[in-house]
Amino acid sequence: MAISFKSSAPAPADSTTTRSQWRDWLALGLLMFPVLLVAVDNTALTFALPAIARALQPSGVQLLWIVDTYPLVLAGLLVSMGSLGDRIGRRRLLILGSIGFAGLSVATAFAPAPEWLIAGRAALGFFGAMLMPSTLSLIRNIFPEPNRRRLAVAIWAAGFSGGAALGPIFGGWLVQHFWWGAIFLVAVPLMLPLLVFGPAFIPESKDPAPGKVDIPSILLSMLVMVPVVYGIKAVATEGPGAAGLGTIAFGLAMGVVFVQRQQRLKHPLLDMSLFRNRVFSMAISANILALFSFNGFILFLAQHLQLLEGLTPSAAGVAMIPALAATVVAGLVVVPLVRKVRPGYVVAAGLAFSAAGYTMVAFGNHDGGPSLLLAALLVLALGVGTAETISNDLILGSAPPEKSGAAAAISETGYEVGSLLGTAVLGSILTASYQQNLRLPAGLDGMLPASSLHSARETLAGAVEAANLLPSSLSEVVREAAAAAFDSGVHITAAIGLVLMATAAVLAAVVLRKVPKAA
Repeated sequence: MAISFKSSAPAPADSTTTRSQWRDWLALGLLMFPVLLVAVDNTALTFALPAIARALQPSGVQLLWIVDTYPLVLAGLLVSMGSLGDRIGRRRLLILGSIGFAGLSVATAFAPAPEWLIAGRAALGFFGAMLMPSTLSLIRNIFPEPNRRRLAVAIWAAGFSGGAALGPIFGGWLVQHFWWGAIFLVAVPLMLPLLVFGPAFIPESKDPAPGKVDIPSILLSMLVMVPVVYGIKAVATEGPGAAGLGTIAFGLAMGVVFVQRQQRLKHPLLDMSLFRNRVFSMAISANILALFSFNGFILFLAQHLQLLEGLTPSAAGVAMIPALAATVVAGLVVVPLVRKVRPGYVVAAGLAFSAAGYTMVAFGNHDGGPSLLLAALLVLALGVGTAETISNDLILGSAPPEKSGAAAAISETGYEVGSLLGTAVLGSILTASYQQNLRLPAGLDGMLPASSLHSARETLAGAVEAANLLPSSLSEVVREAAAAAFDSGVHITAAIGLVLMATAAVLAAVVLRKVPKAA
């Protein structure tokens, strides 16, 4: 018996079951290139933040927007693009997105100011939204048989994790030997194999009875995501003021309008009936929380390793290899495991591992070097690799094949919303705690340029740069003050991550307990 309720449903009419298996696996290999690209882009950028901070001198808020703008736009459009792929063809949308992403990556690499970089990241989010739901929905149609699909999804998730592992190493090396913009140029060689061989080896698929694209629903989906995330960032950095709470309330109100509109439409942008399946809804929640914990952790660990431990970007990336590679191993190991253990318990165990990783950080001492944080990341990574692989298969298997694009888009939205909230929520709390707890020594006004002093009060990177301009004795005092302020925020964010992951583990065990073992 398959692990999902509808995995035995027949393949759609446009999906071919007579293709040679080697062509199926070759098609999967080509689909890994955009997956690797998105994953590399996310983690490489995180490790380039100190270099970006030095080169472009963004404010603390701008630095967060450089990270958040791409997943914000992408998350707001994933469902729309997944639905569009169902209508015009998922392979066609993938090719269009690949061309646009590669071209804009080159333009973004040469951004001369923070505003340009933020705008470039937003444009990349538009084309990135065409990539990820297309890959996962194509996998659903290339591999209709549950066991082969489960392995393909595990490889897909492993590619995502492998890209995350490659990003710090390759990105760190590029930043160290060239400049921060070089990380965006990686998109060009990664897209070439897909653009050259994809049309020949990846079969086209789409919904055999698509409806019209509903433009108002697309606009409403954006009006949900953007205000909510902006409000969360505002509340985290400035406190619960009228602006932050007001924008959150507006976004939630637009969410209600969006849901009501989908329920009225004959061909909705987002099929709300999918969420009536408890397996589907819980698996989406598990995805969101797993990526929330993972990206939030990497955000502060990357800064800690480079700015407080003094590691180069390459060395920091290498230090994270064991943990990031563990997500790949965990994702592949759990594929046969769900034949002996109910998948709900496997997902719950993965989330529990994530909670254990945050426990190590919340209650540990960070003064003894990076070993504790790297060990915590290893535990966390094992949990993320376990939870996301099985939850993705549950998502795809519980949706009808003709709705694979919509289901994949929702799954990818979960990925990006989790990543976005991890950096937006935990990153904003970390920044706010740093700014509130920073205690710089008196008398720096006459020793530092006003811009340097302002940057020191905004971000850890700014404080480290300011310390380099001071005499050695005073420089050490500034570094210690900045480290203490940053560490206070790490403990707070780790405690939040612990509570969220532990709660999610319990819910997954309860809600998914009746899902049968795999055949």
